[in-house]
Amino acid sequence: MTTFERIKNLADNQKISLQKVAIDIGLSENAIYGWKTRKPKGEDLAKVADYFHVSVDYLLGRDKTEPENQTVDLAELANKPKDFDWGSVLSVGGKPIPEEDKEIIRRLFSHKLPD
Repeated sequence: MTTFERIKNLADNQKISLQKVAIDIGLSENAIYGWKTRKPKGEDLAKVADYFHVSVDYLLGRDKTEPENQTVDLAELANKPKDFDWGSVLSVGGKPIPEEDKEIIRRLFSHKLPD
């Protein structure tokens, strides 16, 4: 499977278009389609890997481990320290969650953990 095919599968699994992925990470609308015939730049590949929460090695076919959908417990997340990197486990459409939304999540779920 090619790098392009891996990216296409990841996008299809999340029911989003490659154009949306490209735009979300700051590339031209059809940039990823160009990777059918040419190699992507390393920094562009890293952006795609971050977007889908996979490794660059996975996209390149060096790591055969399929990405897994991880369950995020919002109550546990809400009780993390304020400086916790939410982007490592949670995003909205591949974009970071705004601070005001994080605060809402904290208030909604912080009381859900047992004492």
